[in-house]
Amino acid sequence: MARFLIRRGLTMIALLFAISLVTFLLFIVVLPGGNPASMLAGRLANPSEVQLISHRYGFDQPVYVQYFKTMANIFDGSAYSYQSSFNVDDQIRQGLPTTVSLALGAGIIWLLVSILFGTLAAIRAGRYTDRVLTVLSMVGVSMPPFFLGAVIIFYLGYKTSILPINGYVPFTQSPIQWAYHLIAPWFTLSVLFIGFYSRVLRSTILDTLSEDYVRTARAKGLSPRRVLVHHVLRTSLLPIISLWGLDFAQVIGGGAILTESVYGLHGVGYLAAQSVGKLDTVTLLSIVMLTAIAVVVLQALVDFLYAVLDPRIRLA
Repeated sequence: MARFLIRRGLTMIALLFAISLVTFLLFIVVLPGGNPASMLAGRLANPSEVQLISHRYGFDQPVYVQYFKTMANIFDGSAYSYQSSFNVDDQIRQGLPTTVSLALGAGIIWLLVSILFGTLAAIRAGRYTDRVLTVLSMVGVSMPPFFLGAVIIFYLGYKTSILPINGYVPFTQSPIQWAYHLIAPWFTLSVLFIGFYSRVLRSTILDTLSEDYVRTARAKGLSPRRVLVHHVLRTSLLPIISLWGLDFAQVIGGGAILTESVYGLHGVGYLAAQSVGKLDTVTLLSIVMLTAIAVVVLQALVDFLYAVLDPRIRLA
């Protein structure tokens, strides 16, 4: 176990370093206009003005010096957006509760509903229930969040006023209003994942049902429910848990850009959308690093869950 933890920790550090380096080079070196000095100087600035700003802020220093300085600023909370004139860490901290609330509620919904739909479709394979769930899954996968969100806002917001159409209420202020304002965003964000996850789980369950250890469990006289819960589902959930960890981390790191933009939720995704429009490289780098850290950490937790769900897996 100790060797696994050490190896996992070194792998996490190497991955974060590689992601940060590649992202920095893409934004600063490869991307046209990625030099913040050009943006600060304006479109009408002459080369001498751009050079003066570059020297003042250190943009003319070697790339490796700029890289380590930028990463140090991001991790110590002093990263500053030259385009928007704000502290990036403060902006992410303000938007993170909204994004975490959206990701947490939607993540629980799409995980539980996917397990229910995928299991029903597998045990009813080829029957009417399976066909209906298959159609619903395909519709969910094909439904863009911006379109579904617009439909919900129009019919449940403007038309009937059943649900609020925008805004966010902090959980500490009112848990009921917090959930009430997030029902529509949760549903919008969950639909696509439910359609995809349920199909993956259905296929995995059908494959697992033909395994030797499942036939052995049936031969021992175990009830179908016990075989399904303790032998089939326990193994079939492995790919779902892995996908859920990656997708949940991606949503926390700003992956819900469309959902947050449609519903006016000023979270990390909304900040990412605004930064892309302004080509705000420092803010985008900070959000990318947030996503990378979330993905790496949650993936490490998923590795531990693998060993719990499947006894055949051993942590070296």
